[in-house]
Amino acid sequence: MKDKIFKALVEQIEHEFYSHLLYLSISSHYENIPLEGFSKWFRKQAQEEHTHGMKIYDYLLERNLHVDLPAIPKPVVKYKSHEEIFDQALKHEKKVTQWIYDIYEMALKERDHATHVFLQWFITEQVEEEKNAQDNLDQIRLFGEDKAALLVLDQDFAKKAG
Repeated sequence: MKDKIFKALVEQIEHEFYSHLLYLSISSHYENIPLEGFSKWFRKQAQEEHTHGMKIYDYLLERNLHVDLPAIPKPVVKYKSHEEIFDQALKHEKKVTQWIYDIYEMALKERDHATHVFLQWFITEQVEEEKNAQDNLDQIRLFGEDKAALLVLDQDFAKKAG
């Protein structure tokens, strides 16, 4: 594996673990309101992001590479509205998608077929992540700050979180 692909994958682990912390901080925010359905859903998202980071980590170990994990920056945890939170989640997922695309293109250019195939799973996953984030934001925008509607939506998120 070329060094620049390796470095990009390690950086992607950082992004995935940052996503984990971002969604965990949002979960905490909702737990303290309390809107427990939103909290559970973002906690589930946090767990998925951690799993994504570990998937890349394990891939690099399978390639007999040593992974020196970077420090993970602290996410911003101040939120003004529900719409801001869900908008931030969508924008973040779009950034993650672009980072995956960049590594995918690099692997293709460098003829790293194993990494190219490996990243296809992440591309499919990001399509789902972006759709969910967009649907969630659309629902929040539809209901606005209507407290009764927000409680119904919170219950729906609790069901989605399983």
